[in-house]
Amino acid sequence: MSVTTTALARPAAPRPWTFHMTSFRVVLLGIAGLGIGSVLYRFLFGLSASTNLTDQWPWGLWIWWDVAAGAALAGGGYSTALMVNFLGGDKWRTVERGAFLTSMLGYVMVSGGLLLDLGRWFNFWRPIRFWGYHSVMFLLFWCVAGYTVVQLVEFGHIWVERVPTPRMTRLMHRIYVPVLIVGVVLPILHQSALGSLFIVAKGRLDPLWWSMLLPLFFLMSSFFVGPAMVAIENIVSARAHGRRAPVPVLGDMVRVTGKLMGVYLVLKIADLVWRGELGRMFEGTTASNFFLIEMLIGIVVPGAMFLLPRIRQTVGGLFAASFLVVAGVVFNRANVVFTGMARSVNAPSYFPYWMELAVTGGLIAGAVLTYLFITENFPILPERGAAPSPAPGSARAAG
Repeated sequence: MSVTTTALARPAAPRPWTFHMTSFRVVLLGIAGLGIGSVLYRFLFGLSASTNLTDQWPWGLWIWWDVAAGAALAGGGYSTALMVNFLGGDKWRTVERGAFLTSMLGYVMVSGGLLLDLGRWFNFWRPIRFWGYHSVMFLLFWCVAGYTVVQLVEFGHIWVERVPTPRMTRLMHRIYVPVLIVGVVLPILHQSALGSLFIVAKGRLDPLWWSMLLPLFFLMSSFFVGPAMVAIENIVSARAHGRRAPVPVLGDMVRVTGKLMGVYLVLKIADLVWRGELGRMFEGTTASNFFLIEMLIGIVVPGAMFLLPRIRQTVGGLFAASFLVVAGVVFNRANVVFTGMARSVNAPSYFPYWMELAVTGGLIAGAVLTYLFITENFPILPERGAAPSPAPGSARAAG
């Protein structure tokens, strides 16, 4: 993900750090506190005492929401960076910083979810020393950890605008291009690696979701859900800050990803036909019904809405379509982790323990509070009427 020198409101003199406390933020602080307590309990007493996970259901809420779904929803960072910097979308640069911030917080949450789900969490450092490069989990660890670090480093571009340091500013401009490239490559690798994890589950994962194309499906869905998340974040943030959402910019972005959703739909159907599983869609089982809901509500309907100007160029239409895309991807990850596995698991159904819910709620609350603090104290939101400026290190910036 890239961080640019978009024309933003810059204070003439250093201003104090602020965090306006409201009743909503007090509630978020309480949820975050409960989450912290649950995390400490999990670290001290293990998974069996703090979760409902079993040998039959070894992956639960934290893998589904905090990792599989969380990584996809955080895809707004790399997809926006790719569209803005490599697909000639300089006109979309005004929403880039918000996408970066949301993505960075999302990946911090993903990293936390991965750590929490390790049985012996204190061995998290082992992939650094022991190079099991034949393992998909090894690739996933390095790509997620590496991209999280890259995003934190990229925040330096914004940090030096709030806390200017000449030497640090020069360094941030020099490393912009290589960090940008790494910040696009790493998510492509680990988004596809998440899909690769389930390839080995052939015979256990329902054929409606199992496919040798799972890495491609995970990658494509993480890409087109990115602009949808950016649209939701901008609309909600604009409403909260009394601004007007950049609907023309957002509508132009989702129009591009709407076409990608059409390609995704064609590939999914062609894959089912190729494997002789198309008829399973209409068996009337729970799995087949969930698959149809996932495809219709998460792909067909919002994809068509993205391609209709009269819908995507209105706040309500854009928000509704983007919400459906996000819900569809989240539902897809739930189907892969739970619904698709239910038939092969000879055990009672899994439902998360209250501490699992508390931890996930705490992570989300912490991310929201951090977003609010950063947007209050750093130049994230574009100035009203500001035009995009070139990225640091680009030819236009140099000229």
